Amino acid sequence: MLVTTTHTVEGKKIIEYRGIVFGEVISGVDFVKDFSAGLRNFFGGRSGAYEGELIEAREMAIEEMVKRATVVGANAVVGIDIDYEVLGQGGNMLMVTASGTAVILEKN
Repeated sequence: MLVTTTHTVEGKKIIEYRGIVFGEVISGVDFVKDFSAGLRNFFGGRSGAYEGELIEAREMAIEEMVKRATVVGANAVVGIDIDYEVLGQGGNMLMVTASGTAVILEKN
């Protein structure tokens, strides 16, 4: 399935809109990652643990969105947007939401 942040696909015509689809993931950050990130924050540098968590959550949210697009019969999702939020007491939960418009593109 084609997934793009653009609202059109060059060389393809959207022949049907199937609606907005979403993929959501809420992920907890464990103590070890949190402690490691705290040290990085104090001493400087990138937090590989948090970056890995973000990447995994984003990929899972996109995968969930694609599954929902497939259910409605789409062969592409256009206008993708990814949002990140921190939830929970102490900010120890990460929510990633992927959304876009499920469409059917013409077949060439």
